[in-house]
Amino acid sequence: MRLLSGMGQNIGVSVPKMNSVQRDSLSVALTVGAYGSAFGAAAVADRFTVVQACLLSLLTFSGASQFAVVGVMGAGGSAISAIATSTMLGTRNALYGVRMATILQHRGWKRLIGAQVTIDESTGVALSQSSVEQARQGFWLTGLGVFLFWNIFTVIGALGAHAIGNPSAWGLDAAVPAAFLGLLWPRLKAKDTWAVAGAAIALSLSLIPFAPAGVPIISCALIAVIVGWRR
Repeated sequence: MRLLSGMGQNIGVSVPKMNSVQRDSLSVALTVGAYGSAFGAAAVADRFTVVQACLLSLLTFSGASQFAVVGVMGAGGSAISAIATSTMLGTRNALYGVRMATILQHRGWKRLIGAQVTIDESTGVALSQSSVEQARQGFWLTGLGVFLFWNIFTVIGALGAHAIGNPSAWGLDAAVPAAFLGLLWPRLKAKDTWAVAGAAIALSLSLIPFAPAGVPIISCALIAVIVGWRR
């Protein structure tokens, strides 16, 4: 940003500075969106066509659910099993929608678009802001940004599946967890939040050897429900 500002001053052009919400939204959107290339490559590797991979990103737009679909069907599972698994993983977005509805308060076409981009990242950035106005800005910038980059990188990954190879070799499998850690870390200030985080880690790690993929993460919501109910 400093380099761009200096270049702008040298050529007589004013380069607008991004505020903290815009910076957070862009960094999350680009980081998470780049992981779409891993999905595109994985989908083609599991015998999906490029068009099918792109349609999954465009219409489903839920990373965990999309990976569940290609994973189940690529392993020989039925379409019904794939839909059931992806639906279970996508239920968290419905819960996000309930929370975000009180903040966004949109109707009509904005509500439809908002529902499509109500994902982990847009909700996380929105709820980390200090005001309702910033929360709305963070939600839309992050949601639309992830949608744009995710679909672009899905096409890149699907077309270059053979060249990309194993996505983990490029570190793409760490992109989403790293983005979440960046959102979570500043909120871990009080002892109770540290306790909730620690309990969630312990629960998810204990379930990983036994539970299907995605269940250990979703189960952590039970801890938040219990803590909220006790309060």
